[in-house]
Amino acid sequence: MAYSYDPQNIFARILRGEIPNHTVLETAHTLAFHDLHPQAPVHVLVIPKGPYVTFDHFAAEASSEELVDFHRACAKICTQLGIAPGSGYRTISNAGRDGLQEVAHFHLHILAGRVLGRLVERV
Repeated sequence: MAYSYDPQNIFARILRGEIPNHTVLETAHTLAFHDLHPQAPVHVLVIPKGPYVTFDHFAAEASSEELVDFHRACAKICTQLGIAPGSGYRTISNAGRDGLQEVAHFHLHILAGRVLGRLVERV
């Protein structure tokens, strides 16, 4: 499958320094920052610095170094914010139209600080 990456998306612009952010952690391949419209007391967005559209795109095409860096950065963020070990947190990555992805740059939401409810309704 071919992925079409838009280099003008908001996360690409943040990575280029065109839009400021409240950085939580930055590594060689990953940037994490507080969400501007938090849905929980803790709401951090974690993005790879490479041009990946969705989780499956990142998982299929990122280098080993990017993959390890991203996941280790997520672990470090959870520890740094005091949510792991702790009472729990949720990670979410929306993909595509049906997944309600708003920005076509792979990103992981880390949410914590309250009971978050069910992720999806039972059918």
